[in-house]
Amino acid sequence: MASIDLNSDVGENFGIYRLGNDEVVLDYVTSANIACGMHAGDPDTIAATVRLAADRGVSIGAHPGFADLQGFGRRPVLLSKSEIFNLVVYQIGALQAACKAAGVRLSHVKTHGALYNMAARDAVMSRAICDAVVAVDPQLIFFGLAGSELVRAARASGLPVAEEVFADRSYQDDGSLTPRYQPRAMITDTRESVAQVLRMVREGLVRSLNGVDVPVKPDTLCIHGDQPNAAQFAQAIRNALEAEGIAVRPVGSGIAVA
Repeated sequence: MASIDLNSDVGENFGIYRLGNDEVVLDYVTSANIACGMHAGDPDTIAATVRLAADRGVSIGAHPGFADLQGFGRRPVLLSKSEIFNLVVYQIGALQAACKAAGVRLSHVKTHGALYNMAARDAVMSRAICDAVVAVDPQLIFFGLAGSELVRAARASGLPVAEEVFADRSYQDDGSLTPRYQPRAMITDTRESVAQVLRMVREGLVRSLNGVDVPVKPDTLCIHGDQPNAAQFAQAIRNALEAEGIAVRPVGSGIAVA
């Protein structure tokens, strides 16, 4: 039976600022990527989000990004390989400690925003990120854009890998995500999103904005927790998958990773 993990980027509140509807989104996803306090999040938010995920049986992952609160981690930052390594180690450590305090296990790592998208094209950045994950815990599952340098670096590092596809983002001909500053980067229509998801899972293909069918390997599917109506998207996509007989469960519980 076909199966897939549903993940969402959560825990992105900061101080008095609130973003997303984590309580509801976490009712429908199977993996949570929790912001580590650099692009978003703070100690109280991290602790609260770990508890929310744990109470629902949702797998918990670290979601490290650039230290850029103003840009929400979505602006490019030029760092050396050692700076990237230390940035990622630091943030995984924050989530690892929060999980230990809550009596739960950290399961995976997924980078955020510009760090994710830059590394998806850059082998040196990807290797620095994966070296950091290995240094902390080589058993952590690494989430990376399907077919990207992130996936190649993780496999070369010996990490278990989950190739990631997106429910609410459009694609370019090379399998990269359409940059957010370009038109039609985000998919806001639930029916369009569901159709894209079902095709990726059934056929291993996603159609780019230019009409090119791009091969993808969908191990885990991202729904952005900060987008408008994220909870409705998550509910609609999960219902559609289950109606098609596609099992929704965390990576590592019956979903092969390699």
